[in-house]
Parts: sequence; structure tokens; C-alpha cells
Amino acid sequence: MMRLPTPGSPGAYLLAARPKTLPAAIAPVLVGSACAFYEGMFAWYPASLALVCAILIQVGANFANDLLDFEKGHDTTTRVGPVRAVQTGLLTREQMRAATVAVFGSACVLGLLLTLHSGWPVAAIGIASIVAALAYTAGPYPLGYHGLGDVFVMLFFGFVAVCGTAFVQMQTVPGSAWITAVAVGALSTAILVVNNVRDSENDRTTGKRTLAVILGLRLAKGEYLALLVTAYLVPVAVFVFLVPDAWVFLPLASTPLAILTARRFLSATTGAEYNSVLAQTGVLLLTYSVLLSTGLVLPALR
Repeated sequence: MMRLPTPGSPGAYLLAARPKTLPAAIAPVLVGSACAFYEGMFAWYPASLALVCAILIQVGANFANDLLDFEKGHDTTTRVGPVRAVQTGLLTREQMRAATVAVFGSACVLGLLLTLHSGWPVAAIGIASIVAALAYTAGPYPLGYHGLGDVFVMLFFGFVAVCGTAFVQMQTVPGSAWITAVAVGALSTAILVVNNVRDSENDRTTGKRTLAVILGLRLAKGEYLALLVTAYLVPVAVFVFLVPDAWVFLPLASTPLAILTARRFLSATTGAEYNSVLAQTGVLLLTYSVLLSTGLVLPALR
């Protein structure tokens, strides 16, 4: 049995931050920066700020989700996912609300520095990202409760994050960013699919209509496979349309990991098994993104 941290301790906040979800914040910044590098316009300062902002927004979204799911009555004793801090009393609602404001506030401060460096569109991207992170669970029509979470993740963790990272360095968005964003968004969405399939019974009971609830278990697992296939078609598109260099096929080296992860997902039946697949899908996303980034950087070094 998992040993829980002391209530109100740094460990409680770390648990609520859900470190295993952070590859979804890191991966698009790596790939967007690699696109800028390929174009000869990589810049450390805006890339570093973009990375920290992305991590802060991800953590803020996790904090808000922990708090708001509890307040909406969705987090019950029947859920099989990772421990929630507010539900288990590790953090009070006031502590979680203050932490959410602090994290999003820090993201805004760094976002202001990034805006001063790269222009007003960065502010629009940052504000939209924070609003979307909150709208996933909050508001009169929470995205995650109405089957729109998958679209949200594809859009913001794929296109907005990858293209936005390239933009802050280049003041334009190259074709490589648009295409590679599809792969990053697809694998990020696959993480959400695992999460939603795992929680589908509890979600159905509490009235949370994720896409997994709407589609049913079989089609939701089919969606996961389709997302993985989409990601592994992207290097082919990059090679054909943008970078005719064999290095761009480097992400295919992660195919064995993808197959293993997919097989484990298809055979999973318990919450613990789904949690393991969730973490492994995050590892797959980060591994794929590192290989994809390397495949873009190496041709530029010639």
C-alpha cells in the first residue's frame, strides 16, 4: 500500500502536482525548440522560459483538477486512479486553491517576461492556455465533463505548445512545427485516454461524460491505438514534405516501447494496471519526443 505524505507537507503538494503527467508539458517544448534549431533560430532564453511556463501551467491544471473534481463530487471512494490530495485530506481546499493561484500567478509573471521578449501573441497563447486549463474542470460547461478533453489536449499540448515554443524563438511558425505537433498532441491525448478508460465506471456513475464514457471501452481503446499509429506516421510526413533526411525516422526506434505499452493497455483490467500504463505512455511520449527532436537537430548540424 502506498505510504501517503504528511498532510500539508511539501510531499502532499508534490503528489497533487502529479509528476508523471509532466512529460506532456516537457515534450512539446523539446520538439518546438528542435524545429527552431533546424531552422537555425534556436534561442536558449525564450526556450527556457517556455519550458518553465509549460510545467507551471501543467501543475496548475493538476491542482485545479484535484480541487474542482472534489468540489463537484466526482472524486469518491470508488475511484481507482492515483491518490487525490483534497479528497484524502492531504491538503485542504483552501491550501489547494492558494497553491493553484500561486502556480498560475508564477506562470503569468514568467509569461510577461516571455511576452516582452517575443511579442504580444505570446500573452494571448499564455492566457488561452491558462483559461483552457481551468475550463477543463471549471465553469458552466467543463470540457472534461462533456467529451471535449481529448480535443483540448490535442489542441493545447500539441499545436499550441509546439507551435508556440517555435514562435517565441522565431517570431513565426515553421512547417516542421505544424507537422510534428500532430505527433506530440496524439501521444499526449493517448495519456488522457488511458486516464479516462481507467476512470470510466466512476465517471459514468458521477455524471462525468468523458469521450471514453461516450464511446465505450472498446472504441476508446481503439482511439488509443489510432493515436499511436498517427504519431508514428508523422516522421514519414516530415521526411516527404520537409526534411528529406533519414535522421527524421529516429522516433521509429521507440516502436517496440509503443507496441509493449499498447499491448499492456489492451489487456489492462485493474486500476493499478491502468496506472502503470499511464506512466508508461508518459515515458513513451518523452522518449518519442527526444528522438524526434534529435532527428531534427542532427541534420541541422551538418
